[in-house]
Amino acid sequence: MAAQPDRAARLQLVLDRDGPTCVWCGRPFSPLVRPTTEHVVPRVKGGPSWLENEVAACGRCNGERGHRSPVEWLEECRRRGWPADGDRLGRALGDLAAAIVRTGGQRRARPYLDAQLRRLRRSHPAA
Repeated sequence: MAAQPDRAARLQLVLDRDGPTCVWCGRPFSPLVRPTTEHVVPRVKGGPSWLENEVAACGRCNGERGHRSPVEWLEECRRRGWPADGDRLGRALGDLAAAIVRTGGQRRARPYLDAQLRRLRRSHPAA
């Protein structure tokens, strides 16, 4: 198995893929709004530390989300009037599902991921 990129390299890969804004609040990253990588499927729910399970989030959103599910936090962000990116979240969840199919394993993450994909499709059909 190839070595994983370090934290700074992982963050840069996620930013290159997803763009320079927080997936949750939409704020552009800057010296005052620092980007972090956030696990879409939390590690506590079996989410792997793979690039497919990471999105760019500001430190505030990453900290406030805690262990809430991604769809629950998406809905909370929208209640707050933030332009949470449901399409980007849907793509991240789909990419993770495809990576799990390719790689195998992830028994704990699969049911959680499947439930999040169903909930996202039901509540946010365009995502």
